[in-house]
Formats: sequence, C-alpha cells, structure tokens
Amino acid sequence: MANEKFDAIVVGAGPAGSAAAYTMAKAGLSVVLLERGEFPGAKNLFGGVLYRKQLEDVLPDQWHKAPVERHIVEQRIWLMGKDSAVTFSHRNEAYKEPYNCWTALRVKFDQWFASQAEAAGALPIYETVATELITEGDRVVGVRTDREDGDLYADVVVIADGVNSLLGKQLGIHKEWQPDEVSLAVKEIIALPKEKIQDRFNLEGDEGVTIEFMGETSLGMAGMGFLYTNKDTLSLGIGVMVNHLKKKKIKPYELLDHVKKHPMIRRLVEGGETKEYSGHLIPEGGWNSVPPLSGNGWCITGDAAQLVNFVHREGSNLAMTSGRMAGEAVIEAKKRGDFSRETLRLYDQKVAESFIRKDLVKYKGMHQILKEEDPELLFTRLPQAVNRAAYEMFLVDGVPKGEKQKKAIQYLKQAAGGTWNLLKVGMKGWRAMNG
Repeated sequence: MANEKFDAIVVGAGPAGSAAAYTMAKAGLSVVLLERGEFPGAKNLFGGVLYRKQLEDVLPDQWHKAPVERHIVEQRIWLMGKDSAVTFSHRNEAYKEPYNCWTALRVKFDQWFASQAEAAGALPIYETVATELITEGDRVVGVRTDREDGDLYADVVVIADGVNSLLGKQLGIHKEWQPDEVSLAVKEIIALPKEKIQDRFNLEGDEGVTIEFMGETSLGMAGMGFLYTNKDTLSLGIGVMVNHLKKKKIKPYELLDHVKKHPMIRRLVEGGETKEYSGHLIPEGGWNSVPPLSGNGWCITGDAAQLVNFVHREGSNLAMTSGRMAGEAVIEAKKRGDFSRETLRLYDQKVAESFIRKDLVKYKGMHQILKEEDPELLFTRLPQAVNRAAYEMFLVDGVPKGEKQKKAIQYLKQAAGGTWNLLKVGMKGWRAMNG
C-alpha cells in the first residue's frame, strides 16, 4: 500500500473529514480516511449538538439513521447572577418537522458517520498518526505516518486534523495559539434516568432541551457554559479563555465544580453520576483567524481551518459543510486532471458564498471586544446588575414602579462605571455582533 497512489487522503475522521471522504468516495474517487484514534470519535470532543440541514446536505438518504440522542424542541439562554438567572427561551413544535438539531454523543456519531464513508468506498486506516505532509516543491503529494513503511500518496490531501492541526502548522497557515485566541472547554457526561430528565426539563419521548449560560458561572472570566439533554445523560460544560484561566490560576475542573453548585444548575443535575470528563480547545479568533483554505494538492477543513462560530457555539455544522465542499472541489479537480491551487480554490469560493463566511464575518469583531473589555464587567458586574434589576421589577413591595425602574437603570450604570461607559460598551457590542 505504501507505493499505491490514491485520489485523496483525508486526515481526521471527525465530521469534516468523514463528510469529505463520503462525498469523494460516493463520486467514485479512491479515498483513504486516516484517523489517529482507535476508532472515529475515540479522540474527538464537542459540546453535543448536530444540525439536520448540514447532515442532510451530505447524506440526503441516510441522515435520519444517525445515532442521535434527543431532537431539540426548546433552546434556553441564561444570564447568570450569583443565585439567580434572567432567562430567554424559545420552544416550538415546528422544530419536530423537520428536525432542526439533535443532541449527540461524538463517540457514537463519529463511528456511524465514518462508516457511511467506508460503505461508499473510502478505505479506513485507524490508529495511525499523520506525522507530516510529503511535498514536492510547493505541492503536497501525500502524508508520512507513524507506521513502518507508512508513506501514503495522493493527488490531494484533505486536512481535517482538528484545532491544533499539525499539518496546518507544517504548511505555515496554522500558527501556535496565543492564550487570548483560544478557550478551553471542560465537559462532563452525567448519567440520569430518562424519566428524571423528562420531568426536570418538561419533555416527552425523545424531545430535548439545550441551555447556554453566561455570567457569574465563569468566575469573572470570558466564557460560556452549556447543559444539553441526552437520552439518559446530560452534557454539562463550560469554556473560558485560556489567558483568563492562567491569570486567575483556576483549574478547569474547579470551574466546572463551581458551575455545578449554582442553584439553577444544581437542581437539574442533582442525583446524577459523572460518567466522563473531558477537555477541548476551541478556536475563538473567528473569521480573522481563518487561513487560506486550499493550495497545490491540499484543502483544510473544520476546526483545523478555524471554522467555528463561537458566538452560537456552532462547529459540527460548519465542519460537515466545509468537508462536503472540499470534497466537491476535489471531484471537480479530478474531472479536470488538475489538482493545483487554481482548481482547488473552488473550495474557497464555495465557503465564501455559503453561510459559513457570512456568519463568521458577521461576528468578526467579537474576539476583539473580548480582548479589550474587562471580563469582570461583561461576565460578572453587568450580569449581576441585570439580575438585580429583574429582581426589583418583579418584587411587589409597595415601592412605585417608576422608582423601581430608576433603580434598575442605576444598577446598570453603576456596574459599567457610569452612563457613558454603559453606552460605549453597548455600542461596541452592537458593532461586534454586526460585522
């Protein structure tokens, strides 16, 4: 096999890699799917939400067979005070037909998704690390692996090796992360009987809920948490900027323990048993960190290409879409017999015309505001002020509503350090959320 040449080698069997491998194999290309784990999903982590539209785009006839946990009918956002939360949520029966998204466990989903690529004709090679790209001049022609006589050759290498992309670094398009460019997410899988999950979250059958929260739970650091319902487990986690963790000298597991003690969270996870604990880096640079997506003999996809919408906590849908688009570009290159940058840039064009670029460009200023603004202001003082204001407005104690309204506004002004500072933060946030 070492001397055999393939049409494409895909490095990484996560959502991006499997989408690319399936797309190309189904079109009749000879494809190798390379994975460092014992099996797909063994070394891959994510929050736990999959989106139907992007999966259906890859597998129009098979998406409904995916091993998912619960279909999401309600999404909640919590702004956390010390012992309280201001909440916003939306629940809709329309999310059932067609489904919008599901919770999923990566260890199950990745194996299934990779098996679809295998069934389409991709050759799986697992427990194998791609240590470097093989190049001839400025053209990528294959990968070197940690196996003896393990060099593999192909017309194109699709790089889908994750957030710390070793191969991306070799190309010079993926730099070492700075502590203020990446967050560390820690997560627990908590076992809880199905009946309790349904009762606590007001669910029927396989309905599910997602909760995303920010504020007091991140201990004054820039970060967001999540709580997702699975069939008989909960996925609970939080991600915060690495530079803030270093500055505060807080260990990730200590942060998660703090989250679990918050009254809003504690009631939902009470009685559960932790089954898994994991950590994962998340790129936070947004569109400004996205590298060139293709070159002579290569494409880069998913987390390895920094294609993560951290504002909406979306990654798997961008990964699957970018993998599919890279596969489509390689198919066209095969037809033309030209695997140069000139043809493979079709992939860049597809991404540029898709929701991926539009969403990432929309939020491209968010990383900068998180760097510039005091995290204590954004993630402690303002959330506390909003919760205090809500408490006052809902408290019926004989104080006139006009006085309560003035007091609520005063809380926000005090938290921001004055009216002008509050307006400045608001304007920065508006600009950051609108490109």
